[in-house]
Amino acid sequence: MKVRFKENRRLYIGLIITGLMLILAITGKFFTPYDPNAMDSANKLAGISAKHIMGCDNFGRDIFSRILAGLDTTMVVAVGTVLIGVTFGTVIGALTGYYGGRPDEIMMRFNDAVLAFPSLLLALVIISIMGSGKMNVTIALGILFIPGYARIVRGEFLKCRNLDYVQSARLMGASYLRIMFVHILPNTIPVLLSTVAIGFNNAVLAEAGMSFLGIGVQPPDSSLGRMLSESQSYLFLRPGYALCTGSVIALLIFGFAMLNEGLEKHA
Repeated sequence: MKVRFKENRRLYIGLIITGLMLILAITGKFFTPYDPNAMDSANKLAGISAKHIMGCDNFGRDIFSRILAGLDTTMVVAVGTVLIGVTFGTVIGALTGYYGGRPDEIMMRFNDAVLAFPSLLLALVIISIMGSGKMNVTIALGILFIPGYARIVRGEFLKCRNLDYVQSARLMGASYLRIMFVHILPNTIPVLLSTVAIGFNNAVLAEAGMSFLGIGVQPPDSSLGRMLSESQSYLFLRPGYALCTGSVIALLIFGFAMLNEGLEKHA
């Protein structure tokens, strides 16, 4: 369905911002002006210049190069987190919503128990068991996202499972799996899309927050949250360090928020 800019500015603004951030993240994976981890004592806390457009950090590392690499890390973690949450959450939500009964009650009570705990505390527990690192942070956050997606998909399946088109499919002899994933699931996609957009938003915030506290992505991998944490010590001496890093995080979150609002409008 074609959507005009005047009808849904938020959707287009979100697409432009997130698209730009994605391009920068992909760029950071394959090319950066300088090695993000290369230290240069001569440029320690150097200001903005033609060579270093965002200056250098306390180790003389190019901030722009580290932001590009950090964006790549953040996007990889966010995509992995949402993929884990959506995949397992959709399967669980579809099965419990379609069949109902005792399995549905047990799974939803388990979901309630997981959602009742503070997400950061649960992430800490999982990471303390698995260890820190990009992959483990992604898995930990993905596990925390599963109950939310499961609940949303379950709600949509509960609404759809007794509708006329589902009853017709049953009468025509369609299998349960075909009914669930061919007939019902496509009708949940509009709601699921907006939830995925806000899921990216939450994943970016969670990854940045955990790295800020030192329990997320570990060196030598660059992380926007860790960079923001390191910049605190030089807030008055070199405010551009924190401002540049914080602005990228804020812009990324704003882009996903606009995308979510735009998708909700057309859900």
